[in-house]
Amino acid sequence: MADFLNSLVGSVDPYLMQILVNVGIAIVLALGLNVITGLTGQLSLGHAAFMSIGAFTSAMVTIKTGLPFAANLAVTGVVTAIVAAMIGFPILRLTGDYLAICTLGFAEIVKVFFLNFEPTNKALGLTVPAAKTSIPMPIYVWVVAILAIVLVTFVQNSRFGRALKAIREDEIAADAMGINTAKYKIKAFALGSFMAGVGGGLYAHFLSYINPSDFGFLKSVDILAMVVLGGLGSVPGAVIGSSVLASAPEFLRFMSQYRMLVYGALLVFLMVFRPNGLLGGVSVTDLFLRAIGKKPASKG
Repeated sequence: MADFLNSLVGSVDPYLMQILVNVGIAIVLALGLNVITGLTGQLSLGHAAFMSIGAFTSAMVTIKTGLPFAANLAVTGVVTAIVAAMIGFPILRLTGDYLAICTLGFAEIVKVFFLNFEPTNKALGLTVPAAKTSIPMPIYVWVVAILAIVLVTFVQNSRFGRALKAIREDEIAADAMGINTAKYKIKAFALGSFMAGVGGGLYAHFLSYINPSDFGFLKSVDILAMVVLGGLGSVPGAVIGSSVLASAPEFLRFMSQYRMLVYGALLVFLMVFRPNGLLGGVSVTDLFLRAIGKKPASKG
């Protein structure tokens, strides 16, 4: 099986494969933020910080223990989720701009920490050894991306997901209905950060080198743009948004120095004419019902 998978990956153009892997990692990251911002309505500008915690944790676990990659990612995700829960307990009492500023401040703290942390080689960055797995990394990335889609779809349609949506629509009303809003927000923050940590672990082992500067404010903005472009709270939207924004700069590379200008103009154009995102309010269930010729249930 491993030989077949390796030959399958080897048959694809390396440049195209790199784009596909970047898209897969972006899907995991965007789905994680979609739980926090899309489902729960908590604006976070620090998602890249949890990605960096995951990246450096995963790299150090590989260096120090040599755990199988699946166990490595599980440990990485749990560590990141614990950090998120500890941070979320005080800051999730805030809302709106105040919460966004706090998450942004936390992201800068994490960046400065890794820039000065000796075990991860400070600002020089860290060379990451190969993951301990017989499965090619591109296949691994997409398996994790598919599992992330299944997980967030399940969460969205569960009692937990309905509680998160109630908090997003009206936190005071949700609290009055008996929903423990603080507990649910912390759980959502931890789950979204768990996925960011796993995405960071995949990123570290695919690139084989990470630097704290890779996880700055603009990285958080990129991930947020993926969620907003696709449609807040929509799993298919997060997948489409991350796929478009992760691949567009590469497909526009032929335009040389103008590619980022065109990229920005396309993003503005889409947000003007599709303010709710490409698939705002559309769920995986809706897409399935449409595929079999049935009309999705009305949302209101």
